[in-house]
Amino acid sequence: MHTQSPAAGTPVLGPRLIRAELFVVFAVSLGASGLVALVRLIGALTAPKDLKGQQAVLVGSMAPGRPWFDLTLQLVGIAVNVAPVALVAYLLVRSAESMRTIGMDLREPARDLRRGAALAAVIGGTGLAFYLLVYAMGVNLAVVAGNLPDEWWRVPVLLLAAAQNGVLEEVLVAGYLLHRLDQAGWSPWRAVALSAVLRGSYHLYQGFGGFVGNVVMGVVFGRLYQRWGRAMPLVVAHTLIDAVAFVGYAALRGRVSWLP
Repeated sequence: MHTQSPAAGTPVLGPRLIRAELFVVFAVSLGASGLVALVRLIGALTAPKDLKGQQAVLVGSMAPGRPWFDLTLQLVGIAVNVAPVALVAYLLVRSAESMRTIGMDLREPARDLRRGAALAAVIGGTGLAFYLLVYAMGVNLAVVAGNLPDEWWRVPVLLLAAAQNGVLEEVLVAGYLLHRLDQAGWSPWRAVALSAVLRGSYHLYQGFGGFVGNVVMGVVFGRLYQRWGRAMPLVVAHTLIDAVAFVGYAALRGRVSWLP
């Protein structure tokens, strides 16, 4: 994967400055989420119930019985959660680059959609099968993908939450992180390993299955980013996977026997 050279007169980021920048970015975003997820997993392991008897709610009500206030909190939460993407965009501009450097642009919309849809079909299907397996084994919590009130805004909010996850995670953990580690001289596989473990870490609240499944997903997504040099197909794939999971769960919960 080739990196873009800084413009004349722009300071070149050295490995030490890159490490500091990465620490700051992830300390206020997904790295902090990983620490919280670890604490939540410890809490789940030490709770009276086993993991199968506990739930991990991905998108839940923030103000039960107050739909308009709930909607407001949902939208504010999505905006706050995606804010680190703006920080990454700013830091890329500071180093004479841009979001285009990591392939977050609309130069190849048709190809990005095709790649993203194909990837979503493969990862989404295998991911569901893997989740059902690890849940049956008792090493994962019951994942409640969507638990919002039956209001007109339920599906739009679920779709926005899916887009938030896709943009936030793929910009930070795939595009930005792998780009910076490449600039710091890391080998491709070493960089992918760190990216994948980080991706798994902030899913630990779901249980061991959530961690392992997302590490595998991180390896696949990371290698594809290194091959394509574009984060956009990964954003499309991740958004589609989560959109189907969130909306599908809301539609099927209580109607099918195989869904925990």
